Amino acid sequence: MNADEGSAEDALLCSPTPTFVLDEAGRVRRANMAGEALATASERVMRGRPLDDFLRFGEPAAALGARAEAAPFFAFDRRIELAQGPARDGDVAVAPLSTRPGWRVVAVHARPAPRRPRVRRPVDAAAVLAHEIKNPLSGIRGAAQLIEGAGEGGEMPRLIRQEVDRIAALLDRMEGLTDTRPLDCGPLNIHAVLRDVAALARQGYARDVAIDEAFDPSLPAVLGERDALVQLFTNLLKNAVEAAPRGPVQLRTAYRYGVGLGDGAGGRVALPIEAAVIDDGPGLPSAVAAALFTPFVTTKLNGSGLGLALADKLAADLGGVLEHARNEAAGRTIFRVRLRRAGADR
Repeated sequence: MNADEGSAEDALLCSPTPTFVLDEAGRVRRANMAGEALATASERVMRGRPLDDFLRFGEPAAALGARAEAAPFFAFDRRIELAQGPARDGDVAVAPLSTRPGWRVVAVHARPAPRRPRVRRPVDAAAVLAHEIKNPLSGIRGAAQLIEGAGEGGEMPRLIRQEVDRIAALLDRMEGLTDTRPLDCGPLNIHAVLRDVAALARQGYARDVAIDEAFDPSLPAVLGERDALVQLFTNLLKNAVEAAPRGPVQLRTAYRYGVGLGDGAGGRVALPIEAAVIDDGPGLPSAVAAALFTPFVTTKLNGSGLGLALADKLAADLGGVLEHARNEAAGRTIFRVRLRRAGADR
């Protein structure tokens, strides 16, 4: 590659739009920072691999490139499937690279993923109802303890207490969905939080499941609140263990440059810290996946449908976002939490 070729490619890659340089076979040769953020992979990882391994536009990238043999080609309103994130809608521009015969430049104008609505009004009403129900439950539990203490009623008092405790735990989770108090966030070591969550899991519901840790040791402090983070990742890890009871389940962290979210006022909040919970379970039906974070949506026979809804709310309360992705090629389900870095204004 001569100096002119290198400078031309460097100029293209300075664009804030996700941009990729492909060779004649549709393999990635260069990618800018915006492209790395969209694909959730570094240029080094992508180099030499087909762009289709990371992004799909409804047809192979090589086929799109063939349409731009002599002149630029534009594909509007395409569904952009991401290997490591939720699908997005957007436009794709493909143009020949004049300095390298057969090579193409692909620019992807992906529209931001819409923010999910937070808690819905029926859940607000349910939380009020939950508060009212808890008072008589306490009386029922106390009466069952008295009967049990008197040695009467056989097994029935114990069964009553168990059911009251189960209902009370469910009501607590419903109330948590509508807690609007701001979190007192500060700098935290996310790895310390994840290790505590994993240690607790190994003593209980994940006693027989391997939990692998793949942490980026250079990760800076996250801006968060410990109790909220513990609850968030406990819900995600428990969900992963239930989906893949034979394991393994993986906890993974990484730093993602350029990843962020609109703040609703024309600005952008950087969310470079990624913590993911990955399992090898069978995944979810598409109809359920589309409403995964909606309260009371579940595929579990005895599930409440509140665990992931609460995890989604906690991620938002922390100023971050919770994402779900399914990698069918690897047979993995990924729940990815993107969080703010401590000390960063944006």
